[in-house]
Amino acid sequence: MHDTLDLEQFLEDGFLVVDGLLDVSEVDLLSRIARADCELQRIAYGREDADGQAVVLSVRNDLVDDYYSAIARSRRIVDPMTSLLGDEVYHYHHKLILKEPRVGGAWEWHQDYGYWYDNGCLYPDMGSCLIAIDRATKENGCLQVLRGSHQMGRFNHGPIGAQTGADLERVEAAKARCELVHVELAPGSAVMFHANLLHRSDRNTSEHPRWALICCYNTRRNDPYKVGRHPNYTPLESFDDTQLRDAGMRHAERLELPC
Repeated sequence: MHDTLDLEQFLEDGFLVVDGLLDVSEVDLLSRIARADCELQRIAYGREDADGQAVVLSVRNDLVDDYYSAIARSRRIVDPMTSLLGDEVYHYHHKLILKEPRVGGAWEWHQDYGYWYDNGCLYPDMGSCLIAIDRATKENGCLQVLRGSHQMGRFNHGPIGAQTGADLERVEAAKARCELVHVELAPGSAVMFHANLLHRSDRNTSEHPRWALICCYNTRRNDPYKVGRHPNYTPLESFDDTQLRDAGMRHAERLELPC
């Protein structure tokens, strides 16, 4: 993940696919924990797309003793994101996307920095790592990106349904110049992407769920100049594989799941 070729690809494309970021046992544990987590379901909420269909998500700004936070701390993500963004990173927030069969709504075209700009982040030196919990396909609404669109800078954003989306006129122009990529992922695989990359997802019209964990990072030099929705800079203690496994076991035990 740290060689020059990967960095050059990220700088050129705005995203990088990482196969098998979590192994089969790790992503299976993540799936079982998320689906048994009543607290996750309690705090989840919907965001309606332009057609009134809701995407359900659950957002956390804090890192606690659970498996989601341990994954967000994992050196498998933190070290590559540090290299790709060129500075020490800290945890900005993490969220689970719960796109259910036949009813999971679309995400409209947007840039994450289109949201985060208003939180006092002066630079777009930010990024996310989306980890597939279920297999992500075109049919169940996988992530779509416009390759290289992060180089266009920040677009203006405004309301589309209950979501915030990028200026549609500029999006159409970007679509004419950038390759549309459907990022299909096996469970446990991931995509790391720049905060200015234009991306969206379709409704889930299949019989299969598409759940995902998205870990978001800001850089130390980009510490927001004001208090916003997500936290200011705090040094991030990253976890090795043993700490990751132990956190998963503790979380599973609290939910009375077989490990």
